[in-house]
Amino acid sequence: QVQLEESGGRTVQTGDSLRLSCVGSGDIFKSIYMGWFRQAPGKEREFVAAVSRDGIGLYYSDSVKGRFAIFRDNAKNTLALHMERLTPDDTALYICAADFEGRSSKNVKIWGQGTQVTVSS
Repeated sequence: QVQLEESGGRTVQTGDSLRLSCVGSGDIFKSIYMGWFRQAPGKEREFVAAVSRDGIGLYYSDSVKGRFAIFRDNAKNTLALHMERLTPDDTALYICAADFEGRSSKNVKIWGQGTQVTVSS
């Protein structure tokens, strides 16, 4: 059973904006925290952003803070990541995550399959 499904990834140019979406199934949006991680080839999976159930608690990695924004709509079972001023360093597989605390990928209980974002120079 697919619990999280991402969409929106594509190839863009440096400086472009992009919006990613994640749709959940079942009761997954009851999770206190949901968010996004990313992983580039040959690199470790890293934390990007997270949001609490009420949408008030917002957390971002230093590399994306001020450029990315995370939102969740529990009624629509949807999580979004708005990305601006993209650079080649943002190129990665972006993966939706649910049921976790902290910024370590090892704390995540539920993962999506990911959507690829490629930023060309």
